[in-house]
Amino acid sequence: MPLPANTLTDGVIVISPLRWEDVEPHLAGEDEELVRWLNGGPGSRATVHAHVRRSIERWATDGPKLSFGIRVDRGVTLCGTIDADLDPEPATRQAGLAYGLYPRFRGHGLATRAVRLVCRYLGERGDVDRVLIDVDPANGASSRVAERAGFRFVRHVSVDEDDFDRYEFVVRVPR
Repeated sequence: MPLPANTLTDGVIVISPLRWEDVEPHLAGEDEELVRWLNGGPGSRATVHAHVRRSIERWATDGPKLSFGIRVDRGVTLCGTIDADLDPEPATRQAGLAYGLYPRFRGHGLATRAVRLVCRYLGERGDVDRVLIDVDPANGASSRVAERAGFRFVRHVSVDEDDFDRYEFVVRVPR
């Protein structure tokens, strides 16, 4: 059976747009590490519901932020999320990625697989040439995901009070 639109698999994981039934599994999977590195604060049923609603709306209008669920068990079990932020300036032809897995799914290469699949999706769209991942230098696990997915370290960036390491992956050679 063919996969639904905007769904990709590598035979181990499935990535597909967030959906309503992801609210409860996300709340159950969220931990201190996700809050620290990705969410900015603990989720509540209301905030996660609002995020899923925005995600569904953004998929309907093609962005600028596209939120995927990372799934195992043939796409049944939500194990994390990955967001692609398309740059609002089309001339830049770039996107940024942010990802996180729930605790019991970490350390198995699933985030690396998800990053590769989203990069493939973005390359196939035809409107993105490069993908960026910005990582807090203290988040070694996220840096390792970027490196294992084929990203290269570009530079350390300081903006206002935020410091991060930027990684880049070329998905399409610019024309």
